[in-house]
Amino acid sequence: MATCSHCRQRKAKRQCTALGSDLCPLCCGRLREKELHCPPGCPFLTQHKPYQENKIIQKKRTFSNEVLQDERLNWLALNIEAPLQEHAERNPAFTDRDAILALEYTKDKVEKNRFRVLLSPDGGRVRNDVGEAILLSLEQCRFQRKIILLQDVERYSTEEKLKCLENVILGVKVLAHGRLAGRTYLQDLARRFARLKEFSDQKKIITRP
Repeated sequence: MATCSHCRQRKAKRQCTALGSDLCPLCCGRLREKELHCPPGCPFLTQHKPYQENKIIQKKRTFSNEVLQDERLNWLALNIEAPLQEHAERNPAFTDRDAILALEYTKDKVEKNRFRVLLSPDGGRVRNDVGEAILLSLEQCRFQRKIILLQDVERYSTEEKLKCLENVILGVKVLAHGRLAGRTYLQDLARRFARLKEFSDQKKIITRP
C-alpha cells in the first residue's frame, strides 16, 4: 500500500480528489476543508460532515460566550474579521471557504511563531494574501481602554490571538451550515460592519445649543 502523500509516514487509505493523490485518514481529517477545497461529492466529507458540524456547534458555544464577555477579545476578533470584510467587498468571488482557508493560514503561522519553529519563509504552504493581511492586523492590534492610562494600551498574547482566530473560524462554519462555497458568513459580516459604521457615524454628530 502506498504512503500518504502529505505526511509520508502512514499508509494512504483514502483517495483525495482535491489533491489528486492518496492520504492517510489522519491527514484527510486535518486537511479537510481547511487547507483543501474539498468537492461536495467526496464520500469522506459526506460521511464525517454531521459529526463535524455537531462538534463545531458545541465548540462555538463555548468560545462565543468567553469572547463576547471579554471586551479585549471582542476588539481583537473585530480586527481579525476586518481584513476579511475588506477583501470580500472588493472580490465577489471570495467565499466562506476562502475565508476559512485565510483564517487557518493565519492560525498556522501564529502557532508556528509561538513555538519559534524555523521553517522556510512560507513554511511549506502557498502564501495566502488575505491570511497575511489578517496576520498584519493581529500584529498591529492593541487594546485601549475608554479611560486611558499609560499602561492601558495593551498588546495581545499569542493565546488570545489563537483563541479569537478559532472563534472566528467556528463562527464561519456555523453560519455557513456546511455550504462553504457560498457567502452566508460574509454577508452577515457585511451587515455587522455596516451597523458598526452607522453607529460610528451617529456618534460623530455633535448637537450644538
